[in-house]
Amino acid sequence: MKSLSLKTVQYGLVAVTLGLLTACATTVKPTYVSPTQYQSLNCAQISAEFNRIQQYIEAGVQTPKRTGMGVGVGLGGGWGSRGGWGLGPSISVNMGQSSDTKKTELSRLYGQQDALTQAAQFKNCGFVPKRQTEQKK
Repeated sequence: MKSLSLKTVQYGLVAVTLGLLTACATTVKPTYVSPTQYQSLNCAQISAEFNRIQQYIEAGVQTPKRTGMGVGVGLGGGWGSRGGWGLGPSISVNMGQSSDTKKTELSRLYGQQDALTQAAQFKNCGFVPKRQTEQKK
């Protein structure tokens, strides 16, 4: 088997590092939210809701935490210690806490803002709010 040279390993590490850095720097794309959920709001309410979401984004998005528990029942098979195989029931209980990422939450908020903009356009509001495309740092 051929051994890898030090230069090859270094180039590989640089490529992986650049790949990770560009993956972290990608812009957040909005998740689709239907504008029909805002059809009961008037123009002033649409504007107020849009501004509330924008203030939340500017203040720093907090990711919601979800706790949960899961129970699973299954049938497992395998080789036994005495030279045979067999089937047996298995039960698993999982308890834990999971949280969405900041990008996921930001994507959802951007989608809500886009839906509010579409709802304002549909209602022919005098002022149609627009989402800022760049995030302030």
